[in-house]
Amino acid sequence: MRRQRALVTGGAGFLGSHLCERLLADGAEVICADNLSTGTLRNIAHLRSDPAFHFVHADVAEPGALDRLPTGDGLDLVLHFACPAAPADYLRLPLETLAAGSDGTRHALELAARHGARFVLASTSEVYGDPETSPQPESYHGNVDPVGPRSVYDEAKRFAETLTTAHHRARGTDTAIVRLFNTYGPRMRPGDGRAVPAFIRQALDGAPVTVAGDGSQTRSLCYVDDTIDGILALAASDLRGPVNIGGCDETSVLEIAKRVVGTAGSHSAIKFGPRPADDPEVRCPDTALARERLGWHPRVGEQEGLRRTIAWFAEAAA
Repeated sequence: MRRQRALVTGGAGFLGSHLCERLLADGAEVICADNLSTGTLRNIAHLRSDPAFHFVHADVAEPGALDRLPTGDGLDLVLHFACPAAPADYLRLPLETLAAGSDGTRHALELAARHGARFVLASTSEVYGDPETSPQPESYHGNVDPVGPRSVYDEAKRFAETLTTAHHRARGTDTAIVRLFNTYGPRMRPGDGRAVPAFIRQALDGAPVTVAGDGSQTRSLCYVDDTIDGILALAASDLRGPVNIGGCDETSVLEIAKRVVGTAGSHSAIKFGPRPADDPEVRCPDTALARERLGWHPRVGEQEGLRRTIAWFAEAAA
């Protein structure tokens, strides 16, 4: 039997590179497509000597870009992760973010349909906006401002979910949607606007750790290995979703900052700064569907996950 062949769009990014790594470890042949607008070759440098790994510099939103991929032997799985996902990136690249969610999703869906491959869309908890209920179940339709600063990302993913669902209904494409919550771990960028890498970098530098607002807003962290487990469990199932994948322990941002400082052995002080517009007040997934249908739940505790992530940041800075 030939090995499974998978395409990961956005494969040089934070999550995409971990997906490529795990798929290779599981014996798959992997095609990684990335335009490197937010991803980096450093994330995949350790994979490029593997003959089962193929990197192609391509923007999936451009017409014909996916035609350049080495798909002659067919595809079994298309994981669409190409999209700026950090606030610093989608605020800097608003039109590109919308294009990745629209044209990029359409091109990846069409490729999956041609090959009879299973298609998995990386969506986000941001589709819930600033939720009026917590935890957020998949049935919650969200509270999103379509013209707010974050809307380019929120609405790109909401449209991508709609397009993915329509493709399945109209053409029978084998699709699934995963909604990812606050994942953290090695290969995050300290300046991408997300709390955990910013806190870690400041704590390691001995600088004040900056918390937005009064820090009472909540997040639910999930270590990257657990997130990858959930994505691949969904890919291997017949579930269409959407399915929430994320940590279940809702914690204030201020408490997360304190835990980072403590785990890093830092003496950094906590200081408070302006809170970004549209910053969600709460964020916590209802993961009952993932537990019941996929047998998935997070396994890496927050303290262990932070320890691993801080160690990676410390080594990367050495």
